Amino acid sequence: MEHNTVSAVLNDKGQDLLFRKARSHKGWLDEPVSDGLLRSVYDLTKMGPTSANSCPLRMVFVISEEAKARLIPCVSKGNVDKTVSAPVTIILGYDTRFYELMDRLAPHSPMGPHMAENPEKAQEFARTQATLQAAYLIMAARALGLDCGPVGGYDAEKTDAAFFPDVRVKSIMLCNLGRGDASLLNPRAARPEFNEACSIV
Repeated sequence: MEHNTVSAVLNDKGQDLLFRKARSHKGWLDEPVSDGLLRSVYDLTKMGPTSANSCPLRMVFVISEEAKARLIPCVSKGNVDKTVSAPVTIILGYDTRFYELMDRLAPHSPMGPHMAENPEKAQEFARTQATLQAAYLIMAARALGLDCGPVGGYDAEKTDAAFFPDVRVKSIMLCNLGRGDASLLNPRAARPEFNEACSIV
């Protein structure tokens, strides 16, 4: 039987767009991001693999002045300006009851009932898988011509109280999104070499 395989390789231009020339931005051009483009970002993000197709990532796209006003008090001082100026700030979180969708997402897997019976294990699992999906989000946004600025400096408890009052979703990070102002970037920092980070056994 012939198997379908992905034989194409992304060219240098595409690799540059996603990795080599992509940067984490802290300043933003005054250009809005449409709701349609945000939907496209999600539609790419959701296609990345997660264990048992669990897909626990949940996102709030913060755009309006009212929503930004609720978010800014939750952000650490050093991240306020970059978050205020970003056209969109995404609150990324994990659904602690993701398993309620697994009858539909993974009908072949017994994971849903297993996780429902083990809530502590489910929460750890969901956080790991949603963090993986957060990385897909950055790649999806870059693939669609947007820039990202991940933010870890924020008060998760205050953010969750403001945006996830049902306590079902727990935030893991913020990510500013838009078209970055390249003039504000510092030179790219070094990365570890292969032999500093990897081994082949």
